[in-house]
Amino acid sequence: MRNVAITLAVASTLGLSACSGLGDRDQKMLSGAAIGAGVGVVGTAVTGGCISCGALIGGVVGTGAGYILHENEERRK
Repeated sequence: MRNVAITLAVASTLGLSACSGLGDRDQKMLSGAAIGAGVGVVGTAVTGGCISCGALIGGVVGTGAGYILHENEERRK
């Protein structure tokens, strides 16, 4: 569980610091990736799965969710 806490701390720090200077779409996609990776890590750690696989899958799903969220907001404008 200690490795999970360290991984989450590093990922969230990198994810938040990388958002400066990006466009709205890119920020949403990067934030989605960071949140998805964090959820994937926690989920696989709790269930006893492969933590890196959970982070990868969660990051991909989160990136897609951030993109869809941005596109939906653009259509509403």
